[in-house]
Amino acid sequence: LARELKLEMSSEVYDCIVIGAGIQGSCTAYQLAKNKQKTLLLEQFVLPHSRGSSHGQTRVIRKTYEEDFYVQMMHESYELWAQLEREAGVELYRRTGLLVMGPENGEGFSRLKATMQRHKIPTVFLEKQEFSQHIPNVNLADGNGALIDTFAGVLYADRALRAVQRLFQSCGGGVIKDGEKVIDIRPGTEVTVTTDSGVYRGRSLVITAGPWANTLLTHTGLQLPLKVVKINVCYWKEKIPGTYSVGQSFPCFIEMEPIEGEYDIYGLPSNEYPGLMKVCYHMGSETEPDERDKQTDRGDIDILVRFVTRCLPGLVPVPAVVESCMYTVTPDHNFVLDSHPTYGNIIIGAGFSGHGFKFGPIIGKLLSQLAMGQVPSYDLSPFRIQRFQSHARSSL
Repeated sequence: LARELKLEMSSEVYDCIVIGAGIQGSCTAYQLAKNKQKTLLLEQFVLPHSRGSSHGQTRVIRKTYEEDFYVQMMHESYELWAQLEREAGVELYRRTGLLVMGPENGEGFSRLKATMQRHKIPTVFLEKQEFSQHIPNVNLADGNGALIDTFAGVLYADRALRAVQRLFQSCGGGVIKDGEKVIDIRPGTEVTVTTDSGVYRGRSLVITAGPWANTLLTHTGLQLPLKVVKINVCYWKEKIPGTYSVGQSFPCFIEMEPIEGEYDIYGLPSNEYPGLMKVCYHMGSETEPDERDKQTDRGDIDILVRFVTRCLPGLVPVPAVVESCMYTVTPDHNFVLDSHPTYGNIIIGAGFSGHGFKFGPIIGKLLSQLAMGQVPSYDLSPFRIQRFQSHARSSL
């Protein structure tokens, strides 16, 4: 009976199958369904889940990037988020502003300033003396400059993910199957995808499986230089409730090139957990995606404890809550948005390196364009697999 059932399940051919229902896969599936493509979205875990990279209540949305291509993509991403908000009838974004602090003469901070001025992004540059009146309860490190991206803010992540999945299913032709783990992919004019409960065929396939991307790509003879790291998402208690809250108009922040540690430190105002502020180190320790909870390295928390003690005097310098998230990181921290080098109807969206969530709607649009064989609406050369030529190796 099981065999007959499997055969019966595979009789229908989808225009596209998307593997991975995080924000990138869900946005891609939604864009495809909007374009009248019969689309199947497969997810290995039962939804909603907290095993990957898209869960949690908040993410930062910003245009503050050193690279022009990210700034350009974010212009449209903001518009698409607003459109999603209207279609879903749910608030997905709250404007708080983003405070960026970094060595005034440092390369990164100078480049960031130049890019923001070039793109005329509404920015306030804070002089040292006016910093404390605008930003109470934060100590600016010596030699640091500060600026505010005034339109940045908070995305409500879990809420956004659910909204996109709901819109996808209401499109007609949009099907989600969760709790189905993909165990085989057979390339061809029609790609055959086998899960632990069925067999499906699609004219094209999009792989947006986050930390599990390389596991799936093994079936297609490709491995990308992706490193999976576990992030400790830390929440810190306000000594006086509300000090750093959204209600007090406290902004999100990024500390570039901090005194110790080579990666940024970032924070979001207290919001989801009243009285607790989210402050995290933008990197973690390498992990196996299925063994995430065995990775217990806390070196990043030690760095944060010292940062909080020094720069955020209104917080108790011991994390009150520590949650887990995973980043899938490329060597240059830029995304992978490309077709498979051998099979043109297999599209890969991977390596979002811990800064991809805010791009979800625009990445969904780009990956759907690739899946439909259209010319993508941005130059994707920074995101091509080819740039790793020495790394990307065949696994066959």
